[in-house]
Amino acid sequence: MLDSLLFLLMLTITLGIASQWIAWRYRFPAIVLMSLVGLLVGPILGIVNPKEDFGDMFGPTISIAVAIILFEGSLNLDIREVRGLKHSVLRIVTGGALVAWLLGSFAAHYVAGLSWAVAFVIGGLFIVTGPTVILPLLRQAKLKSRPAKILKWEGIIVDPIGALLAVFAFEIIKFFSSEEVTANILFFFFLGSLFAAIFGWLCAKLVGWMFEKGYVPEFLKSPIMFTVVIACFTISDEIMHETGLLAVTVMGVVLANMHISSIDDMRNFKENISVLLISTIFIMLTASLTAETLLDILNWKIILFVVLMLFIVRPISIFLSTMGTELTFKEKVLVGWIAPRGIVALTVSGYFASVLLEQGFEDANLLIPLTFALVFATVVVHGFSIVPLAKKLDLAVEGKPGVLIVGGSSFSTALAKSFEELNISTMIADSSWERLITARKAGVSSYHGEILSGHTEYHLDFTPYEQLLATTEIDSYNALVCTNFVPEFGRSNVYQLCLHNDHIDDLEDLVHTIGGKTLFRKGATWEELNKRVECGHVIRKTKLTEKYTYKQYLSERNEDTILLYIVKSGKVSFYTDEKELNPEIGDLVVSLTPPNNGKDITKKDTKNLVGSKL
Repeated sequence: MLDSLLFLLMLTITLGIASQWIAWRYRFPAIVLMSLVGLLVGPILGIVNPKEDFGDMFGPTISIAVAIILFEGSLNLDIREVRGLKHSVLRIVTGGALVAWLLGSFAAHYVAGLSWAVAFVIGGLFIVTGPTVILPLLRQAKLKSRPAKILKWEGIIVDPIGALLAVFAFEIIKFFSSEEVTANILFFFFLGSLFAAIFGWLCAKLVGWMFEKGYVPEFLKSPIMFTVVIACFTISDEIMHETGLLAVTVMGVVLANMHISSIDDMRNFKENISVLLISTIFIMLTASLTAETLLDILNWKIILFVVLMLFIVRPISIFLSTMGTELTFKEKVLVGWIAPRGIVALTVSGYFASVLLEQGFEDANLLIPLTFALVFATVVVHGFSIVPLAKKLDLAVEGKPGVLIVGGSSFSTALAKSFEELNISTMIADSSWERLITARKAGVSSYHGEILSGHTEYHLDFTPYEQLLATTEIDSYNALVCTNFVPEFGRSNVYQLCLHNDHIDDLEDLVHTIGGKTLFRKGATWEELNKRVECGHVIRKTKLTEKYTYKQYLSERNEDTILLYIVKSGKVSFYTDEKELNPEIGDLVVSLTPPNNGKDITKKDTKNLVGSKL
């Protein structure tokens, strides 16, 4: 093993982020890759063992990281997001969790051979899914809105509930197995849980009040936020073990529903921190397992227990708890199958394994191998099955990566029409009904509303769209829209029209630091593009072949042609001044060209030519 703690920390972080990048690059479940990498450098090759190397700091480091991850996830739980799904979510996190706890406990006792005491502890712990595993899967799968929201809410809300159920079961065990324990212990457990919820609420109100009143400068808001989160978790956890997760979850949910603009402004930073922590902690946990633990997993009782949890316990708990709700049968099937366990289950099981062994429960030594078996099995099986199952059930966003256009006009309608003809999802969004008239007449999908409004994300599903085009007549608004959606789409996928005048107020220098990439060629402004469309210019599509190459196309095109985009393997790439496109044989080149090779046409014919193709 490595002797340098600094090098170990660097290696762990690097392996975690590298796993995330490789998973993104090759469309591989990130959580699966991180587990495999952790096992490889840990128990298999013996390069690192973070649990031994970090020593006493290992437990607190994991706990604080889990608290921050859970808080970041709960900070996205705006109640407006689940309008129409409240009954399903409420039943799953209450009745569904209870059924899963009972069935999981029976399976642990009768199949895995655990005593009733240990079985009820592990049964409560195994209801958790959590943001560390659910959120990466949702990013990968691109589910439709309803099942994605349910899985996200369940994963974040049930995380602290599972830990509390395990603690409750443990307190019950001590109450019945020890003569020294009185009913006061159970009373203090419930009191500690209540304190954690109230304390989390107070921390949220305090932070929200300070932010709204301007008592915290912008550069200190993120540091103060995370300092309060750590304090909230630690104080609650010191008073009653495992209640810290409840405290930070309550704090996050309360802040999310206070609708403070400062919190939204920190979203990108919070998500980056969460990804970094998830990657690092998952590597640390899997690398800390021993070879003996891996061998114990091969026990047939453990394998059978995992199979029951996957195919019996989870589906039954979901179907029973969602009877009579708004969920369709297909949505119940998907939600009933997807339940990967993650960091919380691994960390809390290690704690209970030690305390139960101290209490004299010898079968508690099976908790860690049992937990890792379930974690690894669910991560792998659900990680590889969520995409094909969602597509089979028609619960995934189908079709080629789409394009969201902000700004209604004649040109944006013609552009959207060209996307639709290629079976590429598209939508035009605008706050003006008048500017959407052209789109509605052409039958193009449209959204009436302010794209920058906080309400938009709860009414407009961005999942089908991979790229965003800001095509309004106002340069500053286009830049603002692109800058606002960089975290959502990525800087390389947001575009805006060419500026009206590159030399006014040094806007040419400004556009390189904010906004999106400039579309098409210089001079292709909003006025120029719309003027051409209204004068009869049409969008044409040209397929490149061995006989008709891109070089020949460029030499023969009309000098007034504006190259718009190319389509390669279903993916759209736009022409910009920043990057030269090199279409190949089989690609489709789309351009805005004069009508009939430049011949004059009547105004009546213009309407028929907009959006037409060869």
